[in-house]
Amino acid sequence: MGTTRYSLNKNKYLLDPEFEKLSYLLKSHLTNDRRNCLLLLIALHTGARATEVLRLRAEDMDNESQSLFIRGIKGSNDREIPIYPWIYNELQHLDPQNHLLFPISYNRLRQIWQLYRPTAKKFHSLRHTFAIRLYKKTKDIRLVQVALGHRNITNTMVYADYVYTQQELKKLIL
Repeated sequence: MGTTRYSLNKNKYLLDPEFEKLSYLLKSHLTNDRRNCLLLLIALHTGARATEVLRLRAEDMDNESQSLFIRGIKGSNDREIPIYPWIYNELQHLDPQNHLLFPISYNRLRQIWQLYRPTAKKFHSLRHTFAIRLYKKTKDIRLVQVALGHRNITNTMVYADYVYTQQELKKLIL
């Protein structure tokens, strides 16, 4: 019995207008809801899974490179992801509790996502959005693999396959 490969579709990541809307919402609420907006911005700009974001500690911030050290879960690799300086600066204003940058439960994270999400997509769509945008920008599947912490490139190929198929179909049909 063969394994079915995971397939992407438009319901599993944020389309450009949805990405723009979420970015706008998070930036405009940053001053009055810093922690929650930063939580979502980190997920959107690092591709970290929910649990990986919730496990981020103050000592995972690297001032020198303005990056975050993300401890992989589900058998994935640890990785260091650079983040935008303005997001990094905002992170420095957080008050970590028990060393955690986001000392909240998974259920609370889901509530925050419900509050800000630009469309009825899952929190995990932020990881897919990060991966697709990074692949479109670089066309470097190995870089996407490292950024997502995938041990096996096969898991990452779904992004290259999806982007390639969409672009080729557009060329042939339109």
